[in-house]
Amino acid sequence: MKELFEKAVEESKNLKDRPSNDTLLNLYSLYKQATEGDNDNDPPANPFDFVSKAKYEAWMSQKGKTMEEAMADYVALIEKLKG
Repeated sequence: MKELFEKAVEESKNLKDRPSNDTLLNLYSLYKQATEGDNDNDPPANPFDFVSKAKYEAWMSQKGKTMEEAMADYVALIEKLKG
């Protein structure tokens, strides 16, 4: 699974169309969950840092998912985006 995941990460850099912001957040959260596991960081301190807040919340939404599950979901999403 790790090899498929690493290949999908490379393929994500060469997608024909730029994914929506929601899809990019999903990719980010799956990548973080797959590479680091559950998010145990503090939430962003600046309430107006909307990008950091969105990333934090997206990653938190993956909590409890194993690294392998996150890798598989990431690979599946990249395959879907490739068409």
